[in-house]
Amino acid sequence: MRNQRKNKSMVRFIPIVMLMAMLLISCDNLVVNGDENRPVQSVINEDKVHLSVDGLSRFSVKSGESIQLVLDIAGPNSVIHIEPGVYSEGFTVNHPNVRITGRKGPNDEKVIIENPGGVNHGINVRPGANNFSLSHVEVRGFDRNGVFLIDVDGFDIRHVVTTDNGEYGIYPVRSVNGSVSHSVASGHADAGFYVGQASDIKLSHNSAYGNVIGIEVSNSDDILVSHNKTYNNSAGILAALLPGRMINQANRIVLTQNEVWDNNLPNFAEEGLATGVPSGSGILAIGIDHSVIDNNTVKGNDFLGIALASSLVLGQLAGLPEELFSDIEPYPDYVRIVKNNVTENGLNPPDLPFPGVDLLWDGSGLENCWEKNRFESSAPLHLPDCN
Repeated sequence: MRNQRKNKSMVRFIPIVMLMAMLLISCDNLVVNGDENRPVQSVINEDKVHLSVDGLSRFSVKSGESIQLVLDIAGPNSVIHIEPGVYSEGFTVNHPNVRITGRKGPNDEKVIIENPGGVNHGINVRPGANNFSLSHVEVRGFDRNGVFLIDVDGFDIRHVVTTDNGEYGIYPVRSVNGSVSHSVASGHADAGFYVGQASDIKLSHNSAYGNVIGIEVSNSDDILVSHNKTYNNSAGILAALLPGRMINQANRIVLTQNEVWDNNLPNFAEEGLATGVPSGSGILAIGIDHSVIDNNTVKGNDFLGIALASSLVLGQLAGLPEELFSDIEPYPDYVRIVKNNVTENGLNPPDLPFPGVDLLWDGSGLENCWEKNRFESSAPLHLPDCN
């Protein structure tokens, strides 16, 4: 009887051993030890397929291996360390509490994620992949977006470079409670950084150049854009209320302490409202409400320094019919433009029905005001003071 029990135990044990062996072979050195200064406990006895540190499983990806494969194995509550190298793949994040970070090599080699051909998104963060973190990678050459997040609650993106992706560099849409910082975006036919239909997002200490729009915020509430540098785009910063979106309002957008200069790149957008963004624009505030533009430095933009206007103006410049804007209230209300340094703009304006000036207002909206700005030209000549 004991021998029969022993044999049955062995039958159950053999498949488990085989499964563990297959896992070890398929992972092929995907493991990285945990933080040496913190206790590390093996998840599966003494096998080091992955290790747990404070509830997070840790994996490592080496050049030549698949990031997607590791993500699929890791699941939620995991940390993925990517070793330096070029990874020709896009990948998707479906699980919550995933942290992805790239490592530098001894000679500052970087993690580069590039389009193998025909892939829309470099890093595609899907609904429910909440509390997502990404750092120290470069994403380049994807057909539409470098880093795309949709319906994500909680994210932290920092030290990420996005280059020459089709439309957007870093693009959180319908997402909340997030931050993008210390990152760079260049070469995008819409916006380097784009926050759309979102709330409670911070964009800070980023650089954008060589895009149609450096930083864009549309149809969003409670957005802070601060300490960024935007230059050599067609337009430095656009904060707008646009038609045809699920969310049809834009409130409490704060643009503060940004440096916006020499945004004179010809507009190379191929479609949509971005085609109407005039080259030579510093900061464009279009149709937004209850917002503040303060303490920014805006210089050397050929057309405009800071402009406040109706969303209909952008539609006219893009050649779109006015009825397309019937689902929004397009006029800017309760916008304060204060303490900005806005000089040397408007010196080489395009042939448009607006003058080239430091400060421009199209006269639309309610309770908008200007105060303590340093500027050399404005239209109209006298702008309403703040009370």
